[in-house]
Amino acid sequence: MPQDFGRSDNLHRAPLRREFASTTKPLIVTPTFVSRVDDTPPGERPQDEGSSRNHRGHGVRHPDRHPGALALEPDPNLAFEHWDEYWRKVHGPKFAWDEPGSSSELVLRYDQVHRLASGPSSALPPPYRAMVDESGRLPSDPEKRVPTFKRPRWDGLAYIVYGEEADIERTLGQEKFAERIIADEQTAFRKVTRGIAREFILIPSARHRDPISLVKIHVRRPELTRDEFQRRLLGEHAQLVMAQGATHEFVRRYAQLHTLGTTQEDSEAERMDAVSILAFASLNDVEDFLVSADHDAISASEDAICGEGSEWWTAVNYSVINRLMPELRTER
Repeated sequence: MPQDFGRSDNLHRAPLRREFASTTKPLIVTPTFVSRVDDTPPGERPQDEGSSRNHRGHGVRHPDRHPGALALEPDPNLAFEHWDEYWRKVHGPKFAWDEPGSSSELVLRYDQVHRLASGPSSALPPPYRAMVDESGRLPSDPEKRVPTFKRPRWDGLAYIVYGEEADIERTLGQEKFAERIIADEQTAFRKVTRGIAREFILIPSARHRDPISLVKIHVRRPELTRDEFQRRLLGEHAQLVMAQGATHEFVRRYAQLHTLGTTQEDSEAERMDAVSILAFASLNDVEDFLVSADHDAISASEDAICGEGSEWWTAVNYSVINRLMPELRTER
């Protein structure tokens, strides 16, 4: 039987992968938030130099003026769908593929976390209410009452885990990543912000196949130092989250990522003080968790330490690489 040289979609996770490791020590994550290539004017969304490539490999500086030049998808009507498919079905396998002279073995886990516009977000949280007048009737002129869409800053997150910080450069410094994966990122993404964080798992996943993630980006209040903020987030706040009945009813996984720095000069990554990731079995479970009285207490605790720039949204989760099983609670 001829070898399938291009296959990499599930070689690094169960069921094909059979060798796994477990640890209770805090691991290192590069929480890589991404925004997709589109025709938004540069002033409305950050854009990396050289990103949004055209077919000649040059960055399109003003995609709003030249949307047809974008290599990924020139038709704005198809841009989101094409990007969403490309990230999972094309970019993910490229990242996982061990070309001659390269290895991804130091990547312990790589999840793609794709933001869902239909899922709960801080811009439009549940409960969702019918648009009715004083008599309880729906409007007859809905075309005049369409709510404004408040777009979150990011379209998704690449959740990439390493054993230690030095493994980041050992991996990303390889020719494959430094040249060809970066080129692919510049084709698919408008902005890539790659932080470095320490991962604390408070509720480990039973199978690490949880389909839905609630992503909370935390920016501390200005009166708090980063150390104080992270101490309170992992201490009193995490204790409060873990004490709620709704947490144990709905949440399948709970991790905090505490920012240590960035892999490059990146003000976008540096301003994030921490990220919380909570996993769920369904979008309805996320919604029921968010409308519970227990989450009201959680939200109040977050408001006491989080400030402007914080946001949260829901995403679908794809496992690309997983060498950690079973997942264990992190020692603190």
